[in-house]
Amino acid sequence: MTDSKFEKLNNILKVLDSAVIAFSGGVDSSFLLYRAHKINKSGFIAVTIKTPYIPGREITEATEFTKKHGIRHTIIEVKFPEVIRHNPVERCYLCKQTLFKQIFEFAEKHKYKHILDGSNSDDSGEFRPGMRALKEMGIRSPLLESGITKSEVREMLRKEGLSIWDKPAMACILTRIPYNTEIKHEMLRMIEEAENLLFERGYPGTRVRVHEDVARIECLPGYLEKLIHNPEREQIVAKLKKIGFRYISLDMEGYRTGSLNPENIQL
Repeated sequence: MTDSKFEKLNNILKVLDSAVIAFSGGVDSSFLLYRAHKINKSGFIAVTIKTPYIPGREITEATEFTKKHGIRHTIIEVKFPEVIRHNPVERCYLCKQTLFKQIFEFAEKHKYKHILDGSNSDDSGEFRPGMRALKEMGIRSPLLESGITKSEVREMLRKEGLSIWDKPAMACILTRIPYNTEIKHEMLRMIEEAENLLFERGYPGTRVRVHEDVARIECLPGYLEKLIHNPEREQIVAKLKKIGFRYISLDMEGYRTGSLNPENIQL
């Protein structure tokens, strides 16, 4: 990261000296929260939204991070929003509106002037309806405003000696389900259990995409061949079937963001 980007980020955080930071526990919001805490310990607070479609592991890791660094942290539990029950294409837009409304109410009640999120400059070039919702609601994204990329976030976390610098991205579970599919609790449970199983077996960042009774596994680079030749492969398959999947498939293209996005989408 260039010194000018880092300086710009620090200046933004100094000006926004009273803010709620939407904290998912991912590398971007962790870096933003860590920098904000360094600049003004009393001015910022982390707020994590807990929903049925956020992996429980993310909530746990977010809590551990704030405790470790002495950062104030609140968890707001939100029921499944019925507006996204059938996983519409504009799901992220509708979800952000719903969840950030809760954060707005928290900020207003506790007299915080601003709300920040961890979007970085890479996020502006992808299909992300949620970004439009953030803009409409007046949410500030200091990393994006400073021109800081995902790789630069990881670089700074590594330089700060924070172990999460190489933590794989972990989007909400709804991204594993095709659009226009009714979301059921059992479906969310199966996906989370399957991904936890693969994480524990040494495949962090793996996605389990669901197509009715088929689990389509997308691995990060380097894990595809490892999984194919794993002596415990049959045991893993058996456990995935026990979770509730009938067929287990390994996607030969590996993990890529937005693999369930509609074709020819307009960014």
